[in-house]
Amino acid sequence: MKLTISDIAKMANVSPGTVSKVMNQTGSLSSQTIEKVKRVIEETGYEPSFSAKSLATKKSNLIGLIYVGDIQAQINHPFFNEVVNAFKNMIGQLGYDILMFSKSQAGKQNHDYLDRCNYYQLDGCLIIAGDKIEEATYKLDKSHIPCVGIDIELIGPASSYVMTDNRKISARVVDYFHSSGVKDIAFIGGAVDSNISNIRKEAFIHYMNRFGLNINPNWIKHGDYFKESGYKAMKEILAEGSRPQAVYTVSDMMALGVLKALKEADISVPEDIMVIGCDDIEVCRYSEPKLATVKQDKEKIGELAAQMLHKLINGEKEVISMLVEPELVIRESAIIRQ
Repeated sequence: MKLTISDIAKMANVSPGTVSKVMNQTGSLSSQTIEKVKRVIEETGYEPSFSAKSLATKKSNLIGLIYVGDIQAQINHPFFNEVVNAFKNMIGQLGYDILMFSKSQAGKQNHDYLDRCNYYQLDGCLIIAGDKIEEATYKLDKSHIPCVGIDIELIGPASSYVMTDNRKISARVVDYFHSSGVKDIAFIGGAVDSNISNIRKEAFIHYMNRFGLNINPNWIKHGDYFKESGYKAMKEILAEGSRPQAVYTVSDMMALGVLKALKEADISVPEDIMVIGCDDIEVCRYSEPKLATVKQDKEKIGELAAQMLHKLINGEKEVISMLVEPELVIRESAIIRQ
C-alpha cells in the first residue's frame, strides 16, 4: 500500500503541513522536528506524489517560464540560454518543475498569461523579456502571481526583477577607451525600440559627453543582437568614409559580425579599429581575434532569479530587485598596441 503524507505525519506525530514544510525546506521548525520527520521518511522510503505535495502545501510546485516580446531572438541567443540553464538548475534544487508557455496560445481567449497561470495553478513565473512587450505581461505583473523578470523591470505587488546594471556596461567601455587615448567611438545597438539597448545607448552618450568625446551620429547604428545585423551596421559605418578608432556593440553576436566586416575590408583589429562586445558568450574566446567584451554574470543572474522567485512564492515581502555588476574583459580585439 502506498503511503500518504498523512501516514507520515501520524508516524512522526506531527501535522501534514509540518511534513510538507520539511520536504520543501520552508517555514520555521525546530531541528528536532525536522530530524524526526526526515527519519520517518527515510525509514519508510516515502516518495511524495505530486498531488500529495500540492494538497498539503496548496502549491503545485510548478513554475511558468515565459518568453515575452521577440521570442525567437531570445530562445536562439546564447546569453538567454545560459541564464535559463542556471535558473533551471537552481529552481530544480528548490523543488520545482518548469512549464514553458507556448507563444502561439498568447492572446487567445482565456489564454493570456494570467489566465494560463491560474489554469495550471502555477506557483510563480520567470519572465524573460525581449523587445515589444505584450500588454498581457504587465497584466500578469499586476496580479497575485509571484513573478521575477530578467531584463524587464517588474513592479507588481508580488514581483521583482534581476538584470545586469546596463548603465555600467557602457560606462566600463567608454572609460576604457578614453583611458587608452581613443576618442572616436562607434556604437551599434539593438532595435531602436529595445529598452535594454536604449539604456546602454543613453549611458554611452552620457559618458561620451562626460569625457568630452565627440559623438558622430553617422556612427550610431542599430541591429537585432545577431551577427548579420552587426556585419551590416559595420559596413554602413565604413561606407560613411571616415573611420572610428573603436566600435562598441551591445551584444557579442553583433560584435562578431563587426569583426567579419572589418576583415573583409582588410582593416586590422585592434591595430586600426578596436572592438568590444557585450555578454561574454563562449565563442568570444575562440573568435579571431579573441573578442573583448563586458561580461554579464549569466549564472549569477539565473541563480538569483530562482532564489528570489522561491522567496516570493513563500510569502517573503522584502524581496529586493537586483542589478548585477558587469565586468570588462579585455582580449585581443581591444588591446592597445604600443
